[in-house]
Amino acid sequence: MTATDPALTALAQGWCALSLLHGRIEAHVERALQARHDLSVREYSLLDVLSRQHDGAGGHLQMKQVADAVVLSQSATTRLVTRLEDRGLLERHLCPTDRRGIYTNVTDTGLTLLQEARPTNAAALREALDTAATDPGLAPLVRAVESLHVPA
Repeated sequence: MTATDPALTALAQGWCALSLLHGRIEAHVERALQARHDLSVREYSLLDVLSRQHDGAGGHLQMKQVADAVVLSQSATTRLVTRLEDRGLLERHLCPTDRRGIYTNVTDTGLTLLQEARPTNAAALREALDTAATDPGLAPLVRAVESLHVPA
């Protein structure tokens, strides 16, 4: 393949379209969450991921798993956890079976805020996708996103 190869050019254009769609969606959702709930997209995602933990076997996530789920580095995730902990939305505690492990849980205040923010997130996502669907270059990607049924 060369830089002018049509397949490479098409691949690059597809990647640019995907990046554009992601950026537009994230910016739209960010504005809605910030305006109504004083939450960033990353903060919302972290609260959402951590709210799905449970006390059963494998129910608590390690920080690396959390970082992977919210698509951040471990250090950025730790800083984000600290910010939300400072706001009273998260709390950390030692793992009862491994004193080296630290778990992070969403507080009642955090769960309440998350429940309030979920409809905003869903509506903003829907609005962003509907807007993007009117762009012929993004419409196929929107259809692809809408057709995904990823297990939670």
